Amino acid sequence: MAEEQLDIEIFESVIAMAVRAPSVHNTQPWRWRLAGGGIDLHADRTRQLSVSDPGQRELLLSCGAALHHLRVALAVHGMAAGVTHLPDPADSEHLAHITVTQQGPTSADIDLAAAVLHRQSDRRRYGSRPVHSRHLRQVAVGAAGFGAVAREVPPTLRATLARTTRVAADRHAVDLDYLGELSTWSGRTGTSDGVPARNTPHVPPSDEIRQRNFSQPVLADPASAPDASEWLVLCTPADDRRAQLRAGEAASALLLTATELGLSTCLQTEPIEMPDLRAAIRAEVLFDCAFPQTLVRLGWPSSTAAPLPLAPRREPAEVIDGYATAC
Repeated sequence: MAEEQLDIEIFESVIAMAVRAPSVHNTQPWRWRLAGGGIDLHADRTRQLSVSDPGQRELLLSCGAALHHLRVALAVHGMAAGVTHLPDPADSEHLAHITVTQQGPTSADIDLAAAVLHRQSDRRRYGSRPVHSRHLRQVAVGAAGFGAVAREVPPTLRATLARTTRVAADRHAVDLDYLGELSTWSGRTGTSDGVPARNTPHVPPSDEIRQRNFSQPVLADPASAPDASEWLVLCTPADDRRAQLRAGEAASALLLTATELGLSTCLQTEPIEMPDLRAAIRAEVLFDCAFPQTLVRLGWPSSTAAPLPLAPRREPAEVIDGYATAC
């Protein structure tokens, strides 16, 4: 099938959907450009978290999530994406080259595209309604299509996982470099990136599995019933840059599928940022069978929870290289 040539209007439209992807601290560490009739995705290292992500694993996860969002956007425009990961060994910032061919959208494509517009990272407590195993299987299927596995954390291992999240939180609470970086990227008001104060609640210290404490949280969390959240570990058999990039695609597929089902979700990477705690999760939760890339919390939203305000995103013009020339 012959490759399609993207015009600038469609290009801008699909990038506007791609940037809705989740990224660590909403740093949005990506650059896009039209190239050879296709699209190039590049890492933006100026947005790397040098303290908490010195190896760029979370940057790659973030860019992978945006790459999957781009696939969804192209599909709903009637185009299938052919992706070459890490196409240039001499350029570590060049993460993917995407070519497109004509292909009519399916109903599943349309549903995923709708989920792009509705998915939000909900860090509040969830409701008391249990998540059925069939729903966990549904969200896991999407991840499997990108070389990753979403492993449910069973009740017998929750205490093990909880310990790593508490240790990570305690270490970060006294790490001045980390706290400085966190304050730079969270507690934001009136910006197009970073974690907004209005989207972050206080983290109850009584939570079994701790979430990250962001700066200046102001989001109300009215939930009072027991939280029936489930936790997944998204993991990969390898741990190279390609595996980490594809894990981001898998995370996006999982989150969008959960959103379709009406589930609330958020990613948690704090303990995985620390090599010893990541090794502990690999050994004690995954039994040395795979490498953990991110934790995923999901559950039914609380009946008393108000709709979340949209988290900000940069405009396509801010993340497209050569924008003025292309226009």
